[in-house]
Amino acid sequence: MTEGLLSDDDFYRLVACGAAPGGDCAKPLLRWTTERPLRVALEYVDPAFLGGRQARARAAIVRAVQYINRAGAGITLAEVAPGSEADIRVYFVDTDGAGPVSGTGIEGVDGAVVTGARVTVWSRRDTRTIRKAQVVFGTRLHISHYESAMIEELTQALGLLTDIRNPAYEGVSIFSQDSNASKDLGPQDLMALRRHYPPRE
Repeated sequence: MTEGLLSDDDFYRLVACGAAPGGDCAKPLLRWTTERPLRVALEYVDPAFLGGRQARARAAIVRAVQYINRAGAGITLAEVAPGSEADIRVYFVDTDGAGPVSGTGIEGVDGAVVTGARVTVWSRRDTRTIRKAQVVFGTRLHISHYESAMIEELTQALGLLTDIRNPAYEGVSIFSQDSNASKDLGPQDLMALRRHYPPRE
């Protein structure tokens, strides 16, 4: 929990490595290699997401990829078809978060509790390079929050893994833990993404 707007340094270190303002990193700094665009697949949408929710889910991933790509950072995303080779896979599963997910057969999904949306990354210990990531949405998340949650989770899948619990960032930053009001990257969100992946010259 923090209070008031943070300096750019404190904001970046908080979302990138879990450091409290003025404190040490609580998590390792993780990054993807950036030789090519990262492939993102909307891999699975459970039939529980009927009609408009399926369409909204698909629109949310298209929009999130566009918004991240226009951020000016040295990393880009490319949406690929389900079943394709992908770096980040997105799943909409039939769970309301009341208990662990079961029966999907998806690595990292079965056994997880998903109350809204969550991201998981796998990285190499020696280089701290991210190897793959997945984002899981449950049925409890309201359809009106799909866009905000999608851009937040995809940005976090890039290695900016820590939410911010601070009233000053509600409706201002996608990293706000207590709000899904932001549907685009805020000024410090953009700064953090560019600092994590410096723009190519």
